[in-house]
Amino acid sequence: MTHVQRFDHIGITVADLESVTAFFVGLGLEVEGTGSVEGEFVETVCGIPGAHCEIAMLRLPAGGTRLELSSFVTPDHVPGSPAAMANELGLRNVSFEVGDLLAAVDAVAADGYGLVGGVGEYEGSVRMAYVRGPEGIIVSLFEQIG
Repeated sequence: MTHVQRFDHIGITVADLESVTAFFVGLGLEVEGTGSVEGEFVETVCGIPGAHCEIAMLRLPAGGTRLELSSFVTPDHVPGSPAAMANELGLRNVSFEVGDLLAAVDAVAADGYGLVGGVGEYEGSVRMAYVRGPEGIIVSLFEQIG
């Protein structure tokens, strides 16, 4: 018996909700909605008494999986490892297909975000790069080329 019916979203906790949202909007995601959650529901789900979060839900223009960005108002956020590499345990990247990889890399570079390594090509069919975005989030950008 399967329990999962569909993949709904990926959630990332951030310190600066506005700048991280702007980064992903700059890549082409759209803000589906914003809001604030506090009280018994979020305290129960997160297991954090007094939890209060500001949230931005983003979506791709074509639909599909969504990206939820959350920033804790209370209690204060706990810093992660902003220089984490791909082999560190935990969520290491969020991946998006782009139409022109080099243009996407140039666009995020113009905002001060650089490559983790370089641009790689796999068997002549895919070109990919990891970009370190705001707060150390690794964003995998790839382009179908074959």
